[in-house]
Amino acid sequence: MSQIDPRRRGLLVAACAAAAIPTLAFGRQETDGAAGEPGGMRIRLSFAGAAMTATLEDNPSAREFFAMLPLDLTASDFGGNEKIAHLPRKLRELTRGPFPEPRAGDLCYYVPWGNLALFHGGYQSTRDLVRLGHFDGDLRPLLIRGEHKLRIERAEQKENSHGHSPRQ
Repeated sequence: MSQIDPRRRGLLVAACAAAAIPTLAFGRQETDGAAGEPGGMRIRLSFAGAAMTATLEDNPSAREFFAMLPLDLTASDFGGNEKIAHLPRKLRELTRGPFPEPRAGDLCYYVPWGNLALFHGGYQSTRDLVRLGHFDGDLRPLLIRGEHKLRIERAEQKENSHGHSPRQ
């Protein structure tokens, strides 16, 4: 077997590395969410005189839901641990449960009825639930009893340190 010139060996190694980098990066999925980073799809919910935000999961169901925004819905109490709101159409891209660590503050989609489930209490994850995201802060507005108008829209990007939106 003949010896490879060290300079050619270096070029060969560099060429192999350059060919491998796109292959390694191919599996990465990025979103053009409101925060501009993977998993950065943020939404604002206006409900019962309060504004809440949630960060959506990086899955096909959440992306389809995000594409439907803005939405004007009606939210009502259900089961003592959640508010529900019916979407104008059922989601087609379903990333079904059960999923790990269901907890208060989860924003889910209930497949059989085609409604959102805004959990303010504990619950069991089942195959019929799709986790769309999780509320970012205080859940107290969800505890307000009754039926209320619910506005869901894409959250604006946070202002930078100069008080301007990054898009300006």
